[in-house]
Amino acid sequence: MRRKDREKDKEFAFEVIDSAPYGVAAFTDEKGMPYSVPLSFVRSGEYLYFHSAKEGKKVDTIRNDPRICVSFANNVMPAMDQFTTGYDSAMVRGVVTQVTDKEEIIEALRKISEHFCPTNMDRFDEAVKMSIDRTAIFKVKIEEITGKQKKLTYKDYGLE
Repeated sequence: MRRKDREKDKEFAFEVIDSAPYGVAAFTDEKGMPYSVPLSFVRSGEYLYFHSAKEGKKVDTIRNDPRICVSFANNVMPAMDQFTTGYDSAMVRGVVTQVTDKEEIIEALRKISEHFCPTNMDRFDEAVKMSIDRTAIFKVKIEEITGKQKKLTYKDYGLE
């Protein structure tokens, strides 16, 4: 990281991930081209989970090269009188694997659902029965993680 003054620890990065509305996953496709897609991630320990259809560009790309880089950002706040922005961010590098154990699939779906739509959990079991055969779950082993924070001052907000 170039700006060491903005570097934060692993726990800070986990907090950013856990509160981010989504993460942007970056892959390299079969032609060696960059491919990125926003995904709804949930973290469990040292793993990130996401769901997907069982077929498509993302799945083909993962099967071709399972390396991944995911970026998360929160608390993005443009300054009022400056050309800058404050933010909290985290970046993860790792390897994606498809989850094949049915219990782990259901548990990952439960965690994703509790995180993104907790008020619908009374219908969770029914939804899983209807969709489990067409839903893939992938997990990312977090091999490298960085956190970064840029705080703005009162001056940045035009308050000084």
